[in-house]
Amino acid sequence: MLSVDPSLATPPFEQIKDQITELRATQALGAHHRLPPVRHLAVELGLAPSTVARAYRELEASGVIETRGRHGSFITPLPATRTQAEEAAHDYVRRLRTLGIADAAALRLVREALAT
Repeated sequence: MLSVDPSLATPPFEQIKDQITELRATQALGAHHRLPPVRHLAVELGLAPSTVARAYRELEASGVIETRGRHGSFITPLPATRTQAEEAAHDYVRRLRTLGIADAAALRLVREALAT
């Protein structure tokens, strides 16, 4: 999945970050995909665990992954674009109007859904 080329001027932790970011962007690694543990990936790539840990920390700081303690590190979902969100909102409104749901009731349903 990942590889590091020691002959490149780019530091290994940056290569890991770039590859994971690209795999997320192309959705080769989908949302909630569990990444290998730091030590496991370090052994696989022939790197020090601190190198992989740095890449994971920086990926987490940039929102590409999230770490859930002992459960591991996971790819975060790609943010929806405003256009996609608008389309979803319009689809929702059309569907509720077809069902005969009043606007006030529709808003209440959205608020309830957001609260969960």
